[in-house]
Amino acid sequence: MKKIFIVLAIFTALQFGCTKLDTVLYDRVPPTDFVADPVLKMSPIYAPMRDFLDWGGWWFANELTADGSTGPTRASDWDDGGKWRVLHQHTWDNNTEAINSMWSRFFNGVIEANKFIEEQIPLGDAPEVLIAIAKAKVLRAYYYYLLIDNYKDVPYVTDYIEAPQNPKRNFRKDIFDRITIEIAEEAPIIPASNSKTGVTKGFAYSLLARLYLNAEVYTGTAQWAKAEQYADSVILLDQYSLEADPVKPFVTDNSNSPENIFVIPYDEDKYQGFNLHMRTLHYNSNLTFNMTAGPWNGFAAMYDHYNSYEEGDKRKEGYFLVGQQYEADGTTPIIDQGAGGANLIFDPYIPALNMDASYTAVEIRMSGARVKKFEIKNGAKENLSNDFPLFRYADVLLMKAEAMIRQGQNGDEYINPVRVRAGVEPFNNATLDDLLAERGREFFWEAIRRGDLIRFGKFNQSWWEKGVSSPDRNTFPIPQWAIDANPKLAEAPEPIQ
Repeated sequence: MKKIFIVLAIFTALQFGCTKLDTVLYDRVPPTDFVADPVLKMSPIYAPMRDFLDWGGWWFANELTADGSTGPTRASDWDDGGKWRVLHQHTWDNNTEAINSMWSRFFNGVIEANKFIEEQIPLGDAPEVLIAIAKAKVLRAYYYYLLIDNYKDVPYVTDYIEAPQNPKRNFRKDIFDRITIEIAEEAPIIPASNSKTGVTKGFAYSLLARLYLNAEVYTGTAQWAKAEQYADSVILLDQYSLEADPVKPFVTDNSNSPENIFVIPYDEDKYQGFNLHMRTLHYNSNLTFNMTAGPWNGFAAMYDHYNSYEEGDKRKEGYFLVGQQYEADGTTPIIDQGAGGANLIFDPYIPALNMDASYTAVEIRMSGARVKKFEIKNGAKENLSNDFPLFRYADVLLMKAEAMIRQGQNGDEYINPVRVRAGVEPFNNATLDDLLAERGREFFWEAIRRGDLIRFGKFNQSWWEKGVSSPDRNTFPIPQWAIDANPKLAEAPEPIQ
């Protein structure tokens, strides 16, 4: 094994030793990948995804930097050295925790894919081997999508045994070209499986649609027609459909949702890592859900985002907790002794990002609409069993609509099913601004908003407690620890050889 992999492994262990990087990913293993065909031992490639919502940093970096969610400091709670505020205010640097964490997770996925592919090639050209290699290449492309989306120019390495010791960065445009070509070549080989936890044809086409939707950001040249083409490829599979209820894709038992295309299959006991409910619910919200652990009273929706939902929008009621909170019987009000015995009433208005001792205990402890988009079941534990969708059909429909609008067409046919199921009036000749606002409402809490705002040229605008930021904030800096390990990462990027 070459030095790049040794260095990454060492620094992953040193920097993030409190997180276990399992070599076996899913408890609910997809049969097409792990049981029916023993040659497809791909779980180490999926493994880094387990950390996406917590120590891996991806959710924090892509949700808390946008205009919907926030992590306010609540007196002595949630300061944490300012690591949440710097994300909110776009003042991070290359030592910020979330930014440090993503790099190693993404490259661990690349490394495992490269290793798997090289192990499979000598096995010949049997169909199961070719399918296995195709899936691994698409997974590798997915990690490279995350790398160029978050870090821009990164090393593009597709070898394992012969990997360069200290690779230089390559241009994002070149990496984009390589991975889109590779996904398009491999997708026809991959079965159109109903699996939600393994690579399928639907996953590959969804990834291509998202890449081409962002082609102008990644390469400087828009490719809206190709984005529409690959959104159509997903639609024409006729395997996915919208749930009738907008919160149904996020219930505890959502493993078979027809809307979810690819998910991280969390389990409260066997595959932990989904604890966002702990980060948003009040200390006493355990009484509402009969939880076995007390939440941490932190993250919330920004006031303007909460108010962007129309009255009657089912998502507004389904995604948020506001007003008087009750115990599990539905009638006994919860009392917050830490706020002088006041009733626990969530006020959507947050007075400040940094609520110091000059604010009242009620403001500090109760401000902000709390998030229940992913069902918090009765008796919930510190980790949820809800699967977290990385691709779902509602996104495919809205990607199709956006690509159409950008080409001068009417996208209402693909936006309005999402609005109608939310219980709001359909659009009539929706604009791009309409589309962006709808995406913000629909995909709140799913770590999609940062990319949307960048694509629409709005990520650097000001919003609550955040001033105008510079265009260099559209990507994150390479972690300092990675540069220390490989100084070539600080040099100018080169074309892929």
